[in-house]
Amino acid sequence: MSEPASQEGSKPVQENGKEEKERKQEATEVKVPTESSQSVPSSSALDNSSNVPETATDEIKSQEIHLEEQTKASTDLIKDSDTNVSKNFVVRKPAKVIFNLDPDVLNSKLEQPWKKNFYKRVEARAQAMQQKIINKDNLKKELEKKAEKKFPRNNLAKEWFNTENMTLKTRAYLLDKLLPTLVPGVEKMLMQVEKKKLWAEADITTKFDPINHLGEYLMRNNPYYIKDSGMSGYQRVMRDVTEELKIHVPNTIGNRVSKMKESIKQKREERECINEVKIKVANIRKQALQEQFSEWILDPKGMIPLVVIQNVLHEFFQNPDFQLEACCKQLDIADSMGPRLNKMEFTEYISSYIADFKSETFEKLLKHLCHCADEFREIIKTDMRRQMFAELFLCCDRGKVGFLGRQRTLALLETFYDQSSKMLRSLLRNPRQWPFIEFEEIDLPEFWGDMDNQKHIYEDFDKVLLEINALLSEKHASKTQSKLLETPEDQHKHDEYTESTPPEQQRGTTAEQEPNRISTKEQEQDKESTGKKELYREIVTKQTHTGSTPEQGSSRELITEQRRHSDSVTEQGHSDSVTEQGPPQRVSSSKQGVHMESTAEQGRHRESIAAQGPHRGSISEQESHRESVTEQEPHKGSRAEQEPSGEIIPEKQQDIDSTLQSGRGSIFRESRKSRESASFEHTEILPQEKRTQEQIYEEELFVSPELQEEVPISRRKYHLSETTKKEVQKDPSCEKSQKIEGKSWSGELLTCNWNMDYIKCEEEEQANLLYSSSRFTDLHAIIKNIQSYKEVKGGSAFNGVSFNLLQFVQLLETFVGEDAPLSVSETLTSFFKRGYVETKEEKISGLEQIRHNASRVRRELLLEALFQKWDSDGSGFLDLNEVDELLYTYKEGMEKESMKKAKLHIQFPKPHPGQEVRMSSKQFQKYIQLVVSELRGNEDHVLESVVEFLMNSLERSPTENLRNCARRKWLYRIQHAAETSGVSLEPVYTETFKALTQDAESHGNKKISAHISLLEENRLLPDRGNVLLRNVASTLDDAPFVLNRVLYRDMKGISFTVVDEGKPIHVPQVQHHGNVFFWNNSINKSDQNGSFLALPLQDAYMRVFGVMAVDTLRDPQKINIFVPHEIRFYQGVANVFSTAYHYVHSREHILHVVITGIAWLCEITSDITTITTYFIEPGPKQDSDYVLRNMMVTRHLGLTKIHRNPPIIFRKTCIFRDFLFKCTDTSEVILASVCGENHIVIPLRERTGKALGVLDFNIGRNKMLLYREFKDLQKMIKVVQAACYEILGEISGEIKKNYILEIENVGEVQRAGILFFRIMLQELQESLQLLTSLDFVSLLLYDYHPSVEPTYLPDTKSQEVEANTKLVHDILLAVILFIHPELELSSDFGNWDKCKMYVNRHFVTNICAFDPTARHVEVNLKLIGEYIRDHSRIEVWKFGNSVIEYLYHWAHICLTLMELSKKTSSAIAPPLPSKTDSYVYAKMPKGSLPGKC
Repeated sequence: MSEPASQEGSKPVQENGKEEKERKQEATEVKVPTESSQSVPSSSALDNSSNVPETATDEIKSQEIHLEEQTKASTDLIKDSDTNVSKNFVVRKPAKVIFNLDPDVLNSKLEQPWKKNFYKRVEARAQAMQQKIINKDNLKKELEKKAEKKFPRNNLAKEWFNTENMTLKTRAYLLDKLLPTLVPGVEKMLMQVEKKKLWAEADITTKFDPINHLGEYLMRNNPYYIKDSGMSGYQRVMRDVTEELKIHVPNTIGNRVSKMKESIKQKREERECINEVKIKVANIRKQALQEQFSEWILDPKGMIPLVVIQNVLHEFFQNPDFQLEACCKQLDIADSMGPRLNKMEFTEYISSYIADFKSETFEKLLKHLCHCADEFREIIKTDMRRQMFAELFLCCDRGKVGFLGRQRTLALLETFYDQSSKMLRSLLRNPRQWPFIEFEEIDLPEFWGDMDNQKHIYEDFDKVLLEINALLSEKHASKTQSKLLETPEDQHKHDEYTESTPPEQQRGTTAEQEPNRISTKEQEQDKESTGKKELYREIVTKQTHTGSTPEQGSSRELITEQRRHSDSVTEQGHSDSVTEQGPPQRVSSSKQGVHMESTAEQGRHRESIAAQGPHRGSISEQESHRESVTEQEPHKGSRAEQEPSGEIIPEKQQDIDSTLQSGRGSIFRESRKSRESASFEHTEILPQEKRTQEQIYEEELFVSPELQEEVPISRRKYHLSETTKKEVQKDPSCEKSQKIEGKSWSGELLTCNWNMDYIKCEEEEQANLLYSSSRFTDLHAIIKNIQSYKEVKGGSAFNGVSFNLLQFVQLLETFVGEDAPLSVSETLTSFFKRGYVETKEEKISGLEQIRHNASRVRRELLLEALFQKWDSDGSGFLDLNEVDELLYTYKEGMEKESMKKAKLHIQFPKPHPGQEVRMSSKQFQKYIQLVVSELRGNEDHVLESVVEFLMNSLERSPTENLRNCARRKWLYRIQHAAETSGVSLEPVYTETFKALTQDAESHGNKKISAHISLLEENRLLPDRGNVLLRNVASTLDDAPFVLNRVLYRDMKGISFTVVDEGKPIHVPQVQHHGNVFFWNNSINKSDQNGSFLALPLQDAYMRVFGVMAVDTLRDPQKINIFVPHEIRFYQGVANVFSTAYHYVHSREHILHVVITGIAWLCEITSDITTITTYFIEPGPKQDSDYVLRNMMVTRHLGLTKIHRNPPIIFRKTCIFRDFLFKCTDTSEVILASVCGENHIVIPLRERTGKALGVLDFNIGRNKMLLYREFKDLQKMIKVVQAACYEILGEISGEIKKNYILEIENVGEVQRAGILFFRIMLQELQESLQLLTSLDFVSLLLYDYHPSVEPTYLPDTKSQEVEANTKLVHDILLAVILFIHPELELSSDFGNWDKCKMYVNRHFVTNICAFDPTARHVEVNLKLIGEYIRDHSRIEVWKFGNSVIEYLYHWAHICLTLMELSKKTSSAIAPPLPSKTDSYVYAKMPKGSLPGKC
């Protein structure tokens, strides 16, 4: 017991000794600086002549010595007390237990008391020293004041100040070194001379020598040795002069310091001046922003949502012309409409981002704000309209089923459209045309061969636009000519020329002479816009009263002269051919009052195709490019061409059976027939009972034809010209109204987040019901994970039968358009309320459908959760035998025989070598539902009882449940990486290897390596096998040895065995297996210990496309064999990777198809400015809304820019461009106008009907495409959508791959590159099969003799007939050369009478059986190209014959496919960027596609 005690007693002694040493060190450290500080003032005190500071310092020193003695005494006492305590005894205080005490408080309590005393003494000494220095300084100042009073300043010394450069240094030196001593000496010497009176008597001899006296004085008062006793007033002033003169001496410290001070002062002044200017500019800008605030429409509290202003700034910062992307990153856009800004907050918020803006940028920002204020007004108006339609939906949905019938809705829209006035129909969109009806509802002859301009979505759009262009060209030509004829002689000559020249030549001449001066001044723009409005009013008034169109002869003359005018403008390079027309053109083209027959009347007046034969060439129709009215790119010119308008191709009423029209198409056809056969009561469009005076006036304008002349031309937001807008902005009294058509804004945008509020998610509702049920407690956690791992939340599926709320509202909004006032929407709403009536049977069927959908979703959730609980290892499959073994025990085996009957109705996958039949999740769900259908009772109740029985029969430990949960999360990340990768496989590879390594570390305690190899065709060394395995990805450690290495069949390895057998192979110990290939040759054979597992990668058809290998060669443990649950999980990883891999490749193939379709469209259209492709991806957060990826952008030249890292677009940043999310929410086509540009936004749908992407067609300032371009756009979209359905169906295994052309067998990438042309080729072949022999007979009547030269000058009509004849002969001859290439070498080639004999009854059959990519096909592509490419797309459209239309497209597609088949390696390669590129450009070969003109 004595040893531990002595140890405890010695510790305090040692601690006390350490404390003493610390005290000594601290005391010495404190003492040194005090001594040094004391020496400084003592030395400075030597300069003073008085003895007062010396006595003060002596007193302070004595006090310090006294304090030091006291401290020494106290330390000695402490030492003695410590030694006494250590020698006698040790007292240990009881320990204190302290709870919930802050660490600062605890540390303060643990501090030793001697430190506090020491710090107090040191602080007191420091304060005393500081006070001593202060006293010395004060005393010195007092002494200087006394001396100054005693010796006043003598300003005579200022005469020494002279900054002459020659004597500056000498003067400064003398003043500094000599004169301060010499001047007092001379003064003393003179005083002695005066005292001895030597200056008066010159002859007196004396011993006094002034020079000696002066020298003695200088020696006695040498400043280096003798302290200055005091300074006189003269010396004091001289000292100041010296210091001031030193500043001007170059290359001295004082001079440099003075220059630095001057520069600092100058910079300070400049900075202050700049700050003052900035403050003034900021105040001016704030004042401008405050004035601009009144442009916005505000909520009842006079505030505006913060998110709106943030969107305005975000859109401005995103403009690449300003280069403000850094400012865009600082914006943290709000997620809701809650935060608001008043006038001052609005000003301060914007000012915080524009402090460094230049004046030009700020002016552009102001313009942008004014423009966005107008846009925001339109957004609120649209929101009010959508609220009306939403209330209408809830009113019509009396059964509260959540959807309305599509056919009944379209039928009501058609009735409303037919009963509307002509002026109102010019604002509305035709509900009988696309996009209101689907492509499957349009017969093939009507879709591909109908060239009737009357069937445009806008009534008589092409005709009215052409007349406007023609009349405007005449008006501008006459105005320009009158300006040029300044003298009376010129005017007289012009009159004579006018009398002797036909009107057509006059128009052409004046159009050619028109200079490029129209769009140079704002005043001229205003005049042009006003003149155009008046002209349009005249045209609409004339057509409204007459109800008929002009004669064809006069219209042809207008067209001819318009073509001359447009050609001259094109030659001059004039981009703005008439005037800068933006939104006013949209209004003028929309408010057309031209008469258009109804569909029923058109059907009665249609003529047969046979009767059209030889007369078709003489019938003309007007087509005009709208660039003469709208502002376009410089490369585009305006044109006016004749197009066929007289004939309408008859509709085929019988159903068309084809391979491309599946059950989906039959549903659309049946629904269309039911809509046509449905009878509605005659409902008149009556005004509402309660309406304002303005609404009554507007309705009178739309209903009464007498008042149509007085209708204002524009109700658009761009009604004012630029000059008028500037005047309004300058006048502060001209504030915009806070009401929209007499209605105030409530302050909320109720339709802003409709996708989350109104899209009824049945899965979430059923999941909540299952959570509340106690029967499935074990499945609750799994169901929650399933809901959280849902791919994309939001979005409605289009089914072609019914509309939900969002789809219904969007359909009515598309029908009404943006030009119509709110009164039209109110009229439509009241009409719908009276007309939409459901029968009792329809209500019951709707309720049954809701119950069926809810039951289906509930079943899928339960069975998916049961599958995941059963598959605890995440393998992705279950053994059928194991499932049957457990199922047969249900009700003690009483239902065993009934369950066996279910196997007769399902086709199971092929058994594996061990007679193991593996079922995926979908196969398991289908099997259980078939089993339940064989049992007695209610299917829902029976299924829930079966699921409950299986759930309780499965026993899983908590460890297995946790392991299952973790593995499900890792598998979900692989799929999520594919969905958010932006069409890239790199994130998928990364997440796959993460899942493997994390599971090995967590559940296997192993260190693994892995790599993935994919099958490729062996083209370089076919002797070593037809295919090879290329390592495309690996873990980081093995990358130098494995990546990009190739494994051939003749090499060692088990990978090709896995490929051939389609099952995993596990090698427990690779050192004892002789057929394992080691990529790393540097490892010794003795170190090659570990396990190896090779897993096949299979697609939906169970075809192996690669191998995933996992090994433990880097694991230091000797025994590291893969256990069964690890192998099953690795199989699940391979399965999920395969799904993710094909998901990414499906998007790649879709992009490839879209690029091909866009290239085809851009070559035959000219009014599409840009085409942007977006894909939908899940949001970055778990519960967030989906986002859009900007995958690629195509400009007007057809050049596509594909982003490697596509930018993400959030909904909250698209308040002003919400049409993209409207399209994806509803899966419907959107027609929108933003920033003066019109957009046609078209969804790319999945097979379920949901949108997977969006195509945004920007048509610039044009109101709409011409009907020809509009039809070509429909053709492109239909083919692209059909290709998407085929690609997605093949990837998922829903449909089998269909190889039609020989080139499709080359590879998947090459197949995706020609899929667009193959589907279009099939569509044309089916359309040709529906033709009759009479259709071809009319073409063979055209006689053409190219060898005969005309002896007379043909007129316009004969030229047109000759051109049509040449068109028919060239197209038919090109098609004949495809099918009969031997005709080129025969003598019949130049004889048309013999060539047309090939157009026989087998002609169409040969066309449909022709494969342009077959190897045996050899044709002269150059000769065929000469026949086809001489004729433009417009020329074919003008001709107006459906057979020529079909054959023209068919020949071009065959020519394109033949050219692509010759260079499959380069032209059809996937145009996706590589790892090192930020983007890449892609463009299809130009020579194979049809031209625009």
